[in-house]
Amino acid sequence: MAVTTPSATLAEGVRAVLAAATGTEFAGAEVRRLTGGASREIYAVRATDHTGRETTAVLRRDPPGRGEIDRMRAEVACLRAAAAAGVPVPEVLASGDTAPGIDAPYLLMNTVPGESIPRKLQRDPGFAAVRAHLAEDFGYVLGLVHRTPVTTLTALDDRDPLDAIEKTYRDLAEPRPTVEIGLRWLRDNRPPDRAACLVHGDFRLGNLLIDADGIRGVLDWELAHLGNPIEDLGWLCVRAWRFGAAAPVGGLGTRDQLLDGYQRATGDRPSAAELHWWVVFGTLKWLVLSRFQAERHLGGAEHSLELAAIGRRVCESEYDLLDVLGLLEAAPGDSAPQAPAPTVHDRPDLTEILELVTETLTGEIGPALPEDATAQRYLLRICVSLLQIGGRELRAGAGPSDRVHDLLRALDCPSEAALAERLRTGALAGRDPRVRAAVNAAVEARLRVSDPRRLG
Repeated sequence: MAVTTPSATLAEGVRAVLAAATGTEFAGAEVRRLTGGASREIYAVRATDHTGRETTAVLRRDPPGRGEIDRMRAEVACLRAAAAAGVPVPEVLASGDTAPGIDAPYLLMNTVPGESIPRKLQRDPGFAAVRAHLAEDFGYVLGLVHRTPVTTLTALDDRDPLDAIEKTYRDLAEPRPTVEIGLRWLRDNRPPDRAACLVHGDFRLGNLLIDADGIRGVLDWELAHLGNPIEDLGWLCVRAWRFGAAAPVGGLGTRDQLLDGYQRATGDRPSAAELHWWVVFGTLKWLVLSRFQAERHLGGAEHSLELAAIGRRVCESEYDLLDVLGLLEAAPGDSAPQAPAPTVHDRPDLTEILELVTETLTGEIGPALPEDATAQRYLLRICVSLLQIGGRELRAGAGPSDRVHDLLRALDCPSEAALAERLRTGALAGRDPRVRAAVNAAVEARLRVSDPRRLG
């Protein structure tokens, strides 16, 4: 009879890889899943040798069964090339296409000290001194990234980013007037191109480790590619990456500070118009990628509360896109909600039920969770947000949707998709006052339900 050898656990697999990388024999290892990562799993690793001394590391791996070997190899190459160019990045300890227990393409790095949570960096007193120069530091480090030699990075994607994001949008088969307006503006106003260099692709708060002295580590290189360097600068200025703060660069500083640091590293200072184009591009890109992420849940590929919730946040980027294009109109005041239709059901009514459940989750269940229940607290916040969205939609009634449909009918468009198609073909123009009224009304109706604070 054949003997089946038990497969290695993730902790055992990481221990073996770490031991081979460091030349240390470890008595045991623990792995703890961390939140974050757009498409990869991230784990904190703690290994103990036979004397009791601890070694820490960070594991990034593809989800088993959905590995992308070439992309992981490219990320490893980026980290090594960037480190050689002086970019503050974690050290690659080991990497591979797979290993027993890890069972997917992986990357093992040293642990870099620092904080990555945006709101802590923006508000905590311990970061008060470093906040004064972080925007300039961002520009300087991006300059180092863009000066990185690319001779070893031939596997990186070098497609035109505007063509790529338009293809992603078209493949979703969900025409949106705001995207059509943005695409037309980007095509008509594109600045001269630059020589291709290493572009990080997601340089922002959340992907940076920062301490009281400055930037200690640039993380998450999975979206790195070869392209125009100003793409990174524009992405950092997208409103979504301010995380609710007012300052235009990550909620921490000014564009002039960002460009000062970039000029110090590269000798080059992009114009305001060039940077603005890439801010518009980044805003549209995040709009499309948000809808793309939501589609993973909505299309049935991955059942996920988090991805489902992202679907209701697409309107935030629609609003931001209209804003950066100068097409945003003042939102009208809250209209009185419609009286509810007669119902056979007893009280509490549906809005009251949603409010009661929200109060219970935030007031009783949340505080009762243990301190280390980070993932559960994160999911709880998403649940509460979705319940609040549902309540606001019920209270709004049909009035806002009816107003949008009236404005669309005035344009001889039965739907927003029809309006988007006419914008794509040029039959209607984005700056037509009637188009602006319809698009603004639709985005404002969605945003008033999903995130009314964004309307001020």
